[in-house]
Amino acid sequence: MVREKFTQIYARAAERKGGEAELESLLATPLSPQELNTISDARWLAAFTQKVFQCGMSWRVVRSKWQNFEEVFFGFDIEKMLLIPNDMWERKATDPAIIRHLGKVMTIAENAQMIHEAALAHGSFSAMVADWPQEDIIGLWRYLKRNGKRLGGNTGPYTLRVMGKDTFILSHDVEAYLRNTGIIDGGRDTQKSLLASQAAFNDWQQETGRPLCQISQIIAFSSGDNRM
Repeated sequence: MVREKFTQIYARAAERKGGEAELESLLATPLSPQELNTISDARWLAAFTQKVFQCGMSWRVVRSKWQNFEEVFFGFDIEKMLLIPNDMWERKATDPAIIRHLGKVMTIAENAQMIHEAALAHGSFSAMVADWPQEDIIGLWRYLKRNGKRLGGNTGPYTLRVMGKDTFILSHDVEAYLRNTGIIDGGRDTQKSLLASQAAFNDWQQETGRPLCQISQIIAFSSGDNRM
């Protein structure tokens, strides 16, 4: 199957969203590597934790309790997280100020360890993320899945997007487009599908000069159930 030119995808998305100006107003702008480098390791742990808790839960409920999370977990300070003994983690998981879920609370300890180890190797977790090449963003997804806890699927990629790292997202609409055009034909998270997705996004990025996040959004807006 011949791959669509991105101009065709863009035109369809613009039509569905009410014009080019309206479409452009919806697109995210990633941070520069210099801007990413200013993010503290604590903020990364907070972001991962928030996304982990939002999985399978109301995002509104998580957000409404988030200040309590910040207080209960000492602002997600990495050094403090590494010093918390297991029995204290268990007590914190029963604190009514937060959402009580021992499994998800324990991801904080494991993801703090991942961030700490990355900081030892790269100077900071942000430095590692900032330096990770866009043409292998799936490699960063794989790193988060293998070294973190509950950061597989779209949890890791969505956190990267929220924090400003340029990444595409294999959302339902994007995955459906890739399947319908024959770019992927197996499981979404298989190595074959991830490599094929990365190759397609790399091609579109060379064609357009746009960041991966915008390409991903435009593809999603061009198809699926997101009409105005």
